[in-house]
Amino acid sequence: MPRPRTHDEALRRRLLDSAGQILAAGGAPALNMRTLARAAGTSTSAVYSLFGGKPALLHAVYAEGFSRLREHLAAVEPGDDPAEDLVRLGLAYRSSALENPRLYPVMFGQPPLGMEPGEAERGAGREAFLLLAAAVTRGVQAGVFPARSERRLTLAAWALAHGLVSLELNGLLPAGGSTQRDYERILRDSVDGWRSRD
Repeated sequence: MPRPRTHDEALRRRLLDSAGQILAAGGAPALNMRTLARAAGTSTSAVYSLFGGKPALLHAVYAEGFSRLREHLAAVEPGDDPAEDLVRLGLAYRSSALENPRLYPVMFGQPPLGMEPGEAERGAGREAFLLLAAAVTRGVQAGVFPARSERRLTLAAWALAHGLVSLELNGLLPAGGSTQRDYERILRDSVDGWRSRD
């Protein structure tokens, strides 16, 4: 009878989440294999088995955050209205951040000391950006958004979603906080303002 596999995807995700929390709180110096194993309720041998060491672990944390973001955005199927697609992509962005709050600060903060994001990590971020860009391009082609505005509107869409989520995760929103409905209204008001008026 084969031995059960204990170093599975669930453990890998738990280790990445715990590593993100440690990095966000104390930076790279606070992250070591023993501390991480204890935080995730496993052994140091499991950490080494899955990641090989700290440098590979740092890269994996960074890439995992963008991979999860890309998955959320890719799940948004294009509809009839590209402007509405941007709203739904913004909601998916928020959903990803709220489901992965430990990875979010690592993804968008200063890379941990000693870790230079490689092509794989930069590529994961670009792929998420391109999903927003595709919705904007569809909107320009359909006449929903002004011509020649793809890059500007894509950056505006990313900045709006990112800014709102960052404020929410850091507890910096005004009293009462934010609900998905508040977030959606802000997204929709902004995106409606970007529509062509011809």
